Amino acid sequence: MSTTAELLKQASDLFPDEVVTSAHVRHFDLPSGAGRFALITLDNGLDHTKPTTFGPASLANLNTAIDQVEKEAADGTIVGVGITGKPFIFAVGADLKGVELLKEHEHALAIGKGGHEVFKRLSGLAVPTFAYYNGAAMGGGVEVGLHCTYRTVSKAIPAFSLPEVFLGLVPGWGGCALLPNLIGADKAVSVIIENSLNQNKQLKGEQVFDLGIADALFEGADFLEQSLIWTAQVLKGDIEVERPVIDRGEAWDQAVARGRFIADSKVHGAAPAAYRALDIIAAAKNGDLQQGYDAEDLALADLIMGGELRAGIYAFNLVQKRGKRPAGAPDKNLARPVTKVGVVGAGLMASQLALLFLRRLEVPVVLTDIDQERVDKGVGYVHAEIDKLLGKGRINQDKANRLKALVTGVLDKAEGFSDADFIIEAVFEEIGVKQQVFAEVEAVAPAHAILATNTSSLSVTEMASKLKNPERVVGFHFFNPVAILPLLEIVRGEQTDDASLATAFAVAKKLKKTAVLVKDAPAFVVNRILTRFMGEIQNVIDEGTPVEVAEKAVEPLGLPMSPLVLLELVGPAIGLHVSETLNRAFPDRFTVSPNLAAVVKAGKRGFYVYDSGKPELDPEVAALLKQGDVVLTEEQVRDRVLDAVAQEIGLMLDEGVVAEAQDIDLCLITGAGWPFHLGGITPYLDREGVSERVNGKKFLAPGVASVPA
Repeated sequence: MSTTAELLKQASDLFPDEVVTSAHVRHFDLPSGAGRFALITLDNGLDHTKPTTFGPASLANLNTAIDQVEKEAADGTIVGVGITGKPFIFAVGADLKGVELLKEHEHALAIGKGGHEVFKRLSGLAVPTFAYYNGAAMGGGVEVGLHCTYRTVSKAIPAFSLPEVFLGLVPGWGGCALLPNLIGADKAVSVIIENSLNQNKQLKGEQVFDLGIADALFEGADFLEQSLIWTAQVLKGDIEVERPVIDRGEAWDQAVARGRFIADSKVHGAAPAAYRALDIIAAAKNGDLQQGYDAEDLALADLIMGGELRAGIYAFNLVQKRGKRPAGAPDKNLARPVTKVGVVGAGLMASQLALLFLRRLEVPVVLTDIDQERVDKGVGYVHAEIDKLLGKGRINQDKANRLKALVTGVLDKAEGFSDADFIIEAVFEEIGVKQQVFAEVEAVAPAHAILATNTSSLSVTEMASKLKNPERVVGFHFFNPVAILPLLEIVRGEQTDDASLATAFAVAKKLKKTAVLVKDAPAFVVNRILTRFMGEIQNVIDEGTPVEVAEKAVEPLGLPMSPLVLLELVGPAIGLHVSETLNRAFPDRFTVSPNLAAVVKAGKRGFYVYDSGKPELDPEVAALLKQGDVVLTEEQVRDRVLDAVAQEIGLMLDEGVVAEAQDIDLCLITGAGWPFHLGGITPYLDREGVSERVNGKKFLAPGVASVPA
């Protein structure tokens, strides 16, 4: 038994639930008499929608397959070796289910070494090796191909990436060392750092080819056949693959510096993965691959045993698993069909909702408003967005015509809603206005129709309280921009029945939204936490702390934008309205900032101006600010803000606003862009000791977003 095989056998005991990937070897003669060829196919035996991953047993299977082709290559039986995946999926990297169970640094180090030892053998064979990226390839799936001599890629690939930094790791099986030596440091920084920190941006097949990661690009329908024809031409010398000379001078250093700037702007030094990856890329400049592999092993082991990875995996599982099986959702069989949608309002939010329902459900959608001009503007917005999709090639002319025909606008609610199954309001955020709208809708809508509200903070129960059938009213709170942010807070009023709730969840699924069941409590989840968070920032500014100190204090959280830039995005008037709503509900914890009120009264859209290309405090806003003389340090501000957030989350869990802390994190990740490397917020509060300081206990059990006890 080889050293590699022994290493993997020992590690396999640490991955009890591994879905094992097999590595089948088959042989055939290449076209044009190029010779006998061996093809290794990765397949985990599940249906074609399930990803193929690498755990110790899976790596051992690939190692065994390489044993076989190594002998054949050595004795001249074969002229080349290829590796590909099952239909639609090449491989998506390490088995994260097992990685999160590791408790010892030496075990984590063994996983890194095991992957390297197997993959390196592909580059050490006596014949050329070829990776055929036929489907989704991520992490270790990309890296196994980087160890091959040549690579082809399918135009049909939907996702190709090295996402490790996004999760709190580094590409640890050759990615950091090999990729810059293949395509240059700058392009490698884009793939490893920039794309990962840009919400795990994925590459398409053509982009993979354009970057130089793949040597040839073929259509998906006959991808493997064309790849083998190309392989035969390469082996016969009819095609010579040319690659650019890598600039190992100043350009390499500039690329690494660019990567550090990107990391600083995204995580502000608070998350180590990006910086460890950049250190390895910087060292790879000398072309010493083994030195790079050793550095990857150590970085991988250190990060696996750190909090960022555990939080990253926790966040990944929330989005991929919990987000698709919402806690507390009623029996889906209770859901009623939705064949027509009504939208009350035709402003920007209502128009965005109409477009979303139209695109995802492809059923008639009708908008209403108080005058024809508004109605026409709303329908016009939807038509214009459809034309944009057509112009980008996202839909064809027939579909564009069909979608346009499905959206209409009317002034008469009876005319528009008499046969609607799902009616959502997006009107002014004032309880009396919404009660009136629902009363008008209830009078003309069918008895089975769901009445949904897109309120961001008002009581769904109170909204429904004057209706004859309050049981069919449900909160359906989207986040801006509607087409991008995945979260949908589904709010159950006190009288909402299971059938209405089930229908709401069924619609959310068709809309491709991450639905979270929320109790009818002021501002629900995201807005309540963000308002408490923002409220403390505003409080310390009001008391006397300079704006720049208050803003800089929370940079270590690595949030997508600073608090006051977020306020500008939300809109100061909306922020003020939500804070007033929460102040009425919880006056002891939620304040209404007089300075924010002054900014809104002055008609200012935010605290900053951007004349210099970067945010600077607007002199007119600065003149409005009335501050006390209590000046806090960054650390004091940060402690105060985090303590407030921890307290609020603890109270929300005690109130049963959501089922568990996991739902809080899922909401913040998908509705507010809270960083994956934090795992939302509760793992961070646990890790920093804030949870216990404020609430006397951690939010999550040991082993959940942390190293198992």
